Amino acid sequence: MLFQSQLYVLLFLPVAVLLYYASAPFLALRQWVLIGASLIFYGWWDARFVVLPVAQIAATWIIALAHERSGRNAFLITGIVINLASLGTFKYLDFVLLSIESASGIALPRAHLVLPIGISFFSFQLISYLVDRMRGNAPIYPFRAFALFVLLYPHLIAGPIVRHNELIPQLALDPRRDGLGERLGTGLVIFTMGFAKKVLLADQLAQFVDPLFEKATSHALDFGEAWTAVLGFSFQLLLDFSAYTEMAIGSALLFGVLLPENFRRPYLATDIREFWRRWHISLSKFLRDYLYIPLGGSRYGAARYVLATLVTMGLCGLWHGAGWMFVAWGLWHGLGLVGCHAWQRLGRPLPALAGWGITMLFVLVGWVMFRAGDFATAGSMMVSLSGLAGIAGALQEKPLVLAAAFVSMLAPSAHELRDHMLTPRPAYAMVAALLAIFCVLEVGRGAPVNFIYFQF
Repeated sequence: MLFQSQLYVLLFLPVAVLLYYASAPFLALRQWVLIGASLIFYGWWDARFVVLPVAQIAATWIIALAHERSGRNAFLITGIVINLASLGTFKYLDFVLLSIESASGIALPRAHLVLPIGISFFSFQLISYLVDRMRGNAPIYPFRAFALFVLLYPHLIAGPIVRHNELIPQLALDPRRDGLGERLGTGLVIFTMGFAKKVLLADQLAQFVDPLFEKATSHALDFGEAWTAVLGFSFQLLLDFSAYTEMAIGSALLFGVLLPENFRRPYLATDIREFWRRWHISLSKFLRDYLYIPLGGSRYGAARYVLATLVTMGLCGLWHGAGWMFVAWGLWHGLGLVGCHAWQRLGRPLPALAGWGITMLFVLVGWVMFRAGDFATAGSMMVSLSGLAGIAGALQEKPLVLAAAFVSMLAPSAHELRDHMLTPRPAYAMVAALLAIFCVLEVGRGAPVNFIYFQF
């Protein structure tokens, strides 16, 4: 089920919220209501796949319980391997087979497994819990609360990646506690902001971005087409993914739960390290705490820092997609982080405008690798962007691209709205209501478009 569909906005969300508050006096009942709603939400895509997250959750909880009783870390290691094996089988098996075939020249069969939605996210959440158990930082939770921590539908499909200590304590709070009206109002406004981003901007950008990248697979784009494609995709990706996050945060607030921040205007970053502190924040923190720091981080000299950074970002790229282009994108950012770190150690900061320009150019080149289907297409795009094939053509869809740029860089994030900007005012409610109605009508003109990170 998609957040921006009329089914979700007009039926599923209101019914789920009403049932949740009807059962609010009873902790167990309201949690089971939310678990049931989450399973329906997840299973709407394909009910057969409900078994997978439920099985991984149950296995992880039983393994944690076995560790609690025995004290043996072997149980936790087994749990981590099980979750990685599930993710690896569904997401990377065919990629590994293709890579072996390409290297060896031996034809290999393919599994052609359907990628379950959200597997990259809920597998990471379960792994983080097991690692925290190993570190002595995670208790044994009641199964119901543990299951809801993973299954809570607003974050289940595409994040933010939530850790047990961020969410499980909130699930025990009475949703009718002080601030109920503020949470409901703020949640609806944040949801509407994401709704509008998705329907009015991201989906509109896709209508010309996708054909241009498709054209680039067989024909070289001219200078104007190339820049239209790359700028359009850079804004489409941010607006689409941040829209999902805002709709997730808004939905969760209606149940009295605050999800962590995931985006904070990353295209305002003046260096690549700052970019990763603003872009997909929950993933950046996960990779820092569970991969980069355990690999040594910056604690053991320059060589270890470079190795830890490149391994972390290479795997970050692979997490985004089973393909060598994604690995290249991750390593590109790893090199950027290493270069940025080295420059900052010189103590010669660039002017903010120069730093922003260099960072944006670096990020845009990375998005070419991220979006292009293969190295040949990416190379052709780079040639067109550089003007080496000529500077014919003009930027297309200028009003839409400019509007997308304005919103991408200047619109406040969900947490900025909640923490500093939203105060109860009838004017805000009226504007949000009219915008929501307009978006619902706009969605009704055709089938809703999947989020870029929907099946991920």
